[in-house]
Amino acid sequence: MSFTSAPSRWSDVWLVTVSRGISSCGDFLAASALTLALQSAGAGGMAVSGLLLAASLPLVVLAPLTGRLADRIDSRTLLVAAGLAQAAICVGLAYAGHPALVIGLVALLASGLAVTQPVLAALVPAMVRADDLPRASALHQTAGTLGALAGPALAGLLVGGFGVRVPLLVDAVSYLALVAAGLLIRTRRGGARRADPAVAHSPSAPRDAGAPTWRLRRDPLLVAMVATVGGVIAAVGAINVVEVFFIRETLNSSATVYGLVTGSWTLGILVGAWAFARLARRLSDDGALLGTGLALLGGCCLMVLASAAVPSAMLLVPIWLVGGVGNGGSNIFNTMLLARRVPAVARGRAFAVFGAATQGASMVGFLVGGLLLEVADPRPLVAACGLAGLLVVAAVAALVRRVARAERPAAAMTTTSGTTTPAVADANAGLDTPGRPAEPKPAAGDTVGSWQSASHVPGSGTSSS
Repeated sequence: MSFTSAPSRWSDVWLVTVSRGISSCGDFLAASALTLALQSAGAGGMAVSGLLLAASLPLVVLAPLTGRLADRIDSRTLLVAAGLAQAAICVGLAYAGHPALVIGLVALLASGLAVTQPVLAALVPAMVRADDLPRASALHQTAGTLGALAGPALAGLLVGGFGVRVPLLVDAVSYLALVAAGLLIRTRRGGARRADPAVAHSPSAPRDAGAPTWRLRRDPLLVAMVATVGGVIAAVGAINVVEVFFIRETLNSSATVYGLVTGSWTLGILVGAWAFARLARRLSDDGALLGTGLALLGGCCLMVLASAAVPSAMLLVPIWLVGGVGNGGSNIFNTMLLARRVPAVARGRAFAVFGAATQGASMVGFLVGGLLLEVADPRPLVAACGLAGLLVVAAVAALVRRVARAERPAAAMTTTSGTTTPAVADANAGLDTPGRPAEPKPAAGDTVGSWQSASHVPGSGTSSS
């Protein structure tokens, strides 16, 4: 679906990879530091829940706006402006004292992520050929995962030695990596960029024809994917609030152990991204991608359920490592489905919509987790999260199979014969790829040339900075 026909620009992919890794490390460092500070100060589950909600709400509320910005405004302009703004906000956050001010600044910081997240996600498919997308997506996810892996561990060390201010100042510096990437990346999309640099100054060069007509609701397979991932995250999301109390209080572990255990899931995401990238490339059937991703989500939920039985925090490491592997594979399949089925000029909106759905589901989990911690102990809540996730996976399995089965006959009839039944013809009218949404002609807008805590929610990771 409108990948580059020129050789893949791996130099641009690596620039995105490095910048995302640095900024992600700063993000998770700051998020973990603030979470530890709240817990150490005696704050309850509602305080941690409020912090996580402030970090997620802008990604949901602003998604319709930021997705359109990502498709209509030059990606370089957005990355540079948002990166500078986020760096300034982090400096203010380091010196903020009142809890209300901290939460407000966290919300502003997340507003910047609501802009940069769809911009970077939509840039990666524009940098590479279709066959190279699994590898490029794995690199992109690896950067965020390494940052999420290092951030909590560093937070445990820095908070114990220097308090909360130093991690927040480090986060401010990390956002300058996004500014540098915005200035150095040659691949650009959005705005009035030309498809061929050689004609960049030609008065006759075509310009963006306007907003793309892509709509999520017109693609049943993507609707099923979003519903599946969102449902599982909503069911398991409370673990993000519960985990710090489970590890620090129920299992009597230190802040350093908390960072180590938290990083085990993100390390699993890294392993899973590369382990499943080759399989994602081989699966040409989109229904198979969706079904395999659902099975991996089920494995993640099973590991969350198993973690409730551990007597020691260190035993969480292998369990959450396996869960993270499934999470990383699921993320790769989600990225592949979006990139394959969404027109290039609408990918900014598509990734913003998907990010809003996952963040909205996470917010449900944050709120539920904060409320339940007021009336229940952490260990049974961890078990309840895993069980709820498994129930959601079982409930949506039939829907996923039905949607995948419904698409295959239409695709087969279109590709093997020149005629279709009227019903199939109506369903596939205007499709460039059998069974997929119509692909608008490449627009001139494409030139090829969380903020959140380290999450143990299946399907998360796409939204982290």
